[in-house]
Amino acid sequence: MRRKPRPACDRLVLGLEPERGVPHRRSPARRIVAEVERLTTELAALGPDSVRVGRPVDREDGLREFDLLGGRGFISFLPVPRHERVYVRNITWYG
Repeated sequence: MRRKPRPACDRLVLGLEPERGVPHRRSPARRIVAEVERLTTELAALGPDSVRVGRPVDREDGLREFDLLGGRGFISFLPVPRHERVYVRNITWYG
């Protein structure tokens, strides 16, 4: 049995354009994705120093947190300098 396509009005409520299903131009989702990409690129560029960025400030290893867009949310990330990667685990947005 085929599923009925969702009406365009539902997609607009979700911040999606009706035909393409991509985030709407003014949606906060685009700003959040752009900010997360920018932060992770900068964190990866820091290399071994990325283990000292964000919270908690009293230790240099494990899962870290960094504020997004002036405290309106945060990302949880795991810097792994030996792999030269930053793994984003969670994005929390307060809206």
